[in-house]
Amino acid sequence: MNIPLFDAHCDTAFQMVLKGYGLFENTGHTDLRRGLKYSPYAQFFALFAMDEAEMPKRFPHISGIKVGDLFELELKTLLFEFENLRDCITLCKTARDAQNAAASGRAAAFLSIEGAELIGCKIDKLYEMKSCGVSSLTLSWNKPNALVSDTGLTALGREFVRCCNELSILIDVSHLGEKAFWDVMDLTASPVIASHSNSRALCEHSRNLTDEQFRAICELGGVAGINLYTEFLGENPTVDTVISHIEHFLSLGGERNIAIGTDFDGCDSLPEGISGIEDIEAVYNELLRRDYPLDLVNGIFYDNLMRVVGEVCVT
Repeated sequence: MNIPLFDAHCDTAFQMVLKGYGLFENTGHTDLRRGLKYSPYAQFFALFAMDEAEMPKRFPHISGIKVGDLFELELKTLLFEFENLRDCITLCKTARDAQNAAASGRAAAFLSIEGAELIGCKIDKLYEMKSCGVSSLTLSWNKPNALVSDTGLTALGREFVRCCNELSILIDVSHLGEKAFWDVMDLTASPVIASHSNSRALCEHSRNLTDEQFRAICELGGVAGINLYTEFLGENPTVDTVISHIEHFLSLGGERNIAIGTDFDGCDSLPEGISGIEDIEAVYNELLRRDYPLDLVNGIFYDNLMRVVGEVCVT
């Protein structure tokens, strides 16, 4: 039986630049050799860098590299890999592109930006990134910037939301504070995603979604991607813990609004039984073992997120 997978978030590009390995086969959580066991397989690759004060603390070997330069290097590296591996992966901008990739046996790659500060919170840069193939954007990464303050979206942040809607760029509300989250929900004319956020009712963490936030995402027709980072799952997590977050969102009416957002290569620890992308099938198989319908499981693993991409990323 083919198992589909559309992963809403990984930080593999960051690790490729840090460690100098490639996309087809590496020692990280995600590579194409393992990913292509899923069919169809689609992946959002995040472009990410910590701010220049934090990076040297965690990654001293890249001390001195400016955030903007690291961002550009990640983009350049990914685009090179997509071209070099064009027989097995293709950069996609729409759901139709992903369908064509799957029909030819290739993985579908989508680009996202994890924090608008990486493009200087500049609208002209947003247009440039759209032309490069970026399909999704988080307005900030945990901290205030020119778009997001402690009291919600700034005037520029509101303009960014409108521009994302006009450019058919998905707004990703993972990493947003609650006030900014609700401002986005009030403003956006398109569905949003929380690419890698779990249930706060099960794991009390500010990066997780309250029931009210998840319901609001559902009402807009968006999705939340289940994050496999242990910090957002709970104490001593296993595959059962992952499924408990899925089941909680299902209890809120989220059959069409749950996706997978692994956070692979961006997390320090994973639940017992999962070492990387090759093990995601354990969650899929356990859901089937619990008698969840195949259509629902395929929705969580692929169809729900692809539906949102199809509705929002039309150009």
